[in-house]
Amino acid sequence: MFISNHVLAGAAIGSQLPPGRAAVAGFASHLAMDNLPHWGVVGYFPITAARRDGILGLGLMAAATAIASKERRLGVLAGMFGACLPDTDKIGEHFAGRSPWPARFDDFHKWLQRESPHRIPHEVLAGIGLATLAAILLNRG
Repeated sequence: MFISNHVLAGAAIGSQLPPGRAAVAGFASHLAMDNLPHWGVVGYFPITAARRDGILGLGLMAAATAIASKERRLGVLAGMFGACLPDTDKIGEHFAGRSPWPARFDDFHKWLQRESPHRIPHEVLAGIGLATLAAILLNRG
């Protein structure tokens, strides 16, 4: 799943929960979303796509943080943090040669994935839906 979609889910979650719960719920949402059919190339880390998606994800984080009310901002940040945290395995493997997670978690996280190189439409539709949901929730109240 694109990290930008995880960011949007985390922002939506964080807009509704206090920071601690938002981080935990964001983390859980990441695992649930990874178990949905999504784009990916099994056994290969597409660095070009990851860079582009990472930049988009950072932009979405900045936008969600800016849009969130002062009262909800910490929850939104916590939700996005939790939602992105499981994918630090890829960053660790790329830059340090190893994941920061225990092997058992990495194995579980890889086992969850339902990736296919033909599912880019799933990613785009999920992103549109999550962006709409996040925008509505962030603009409420």
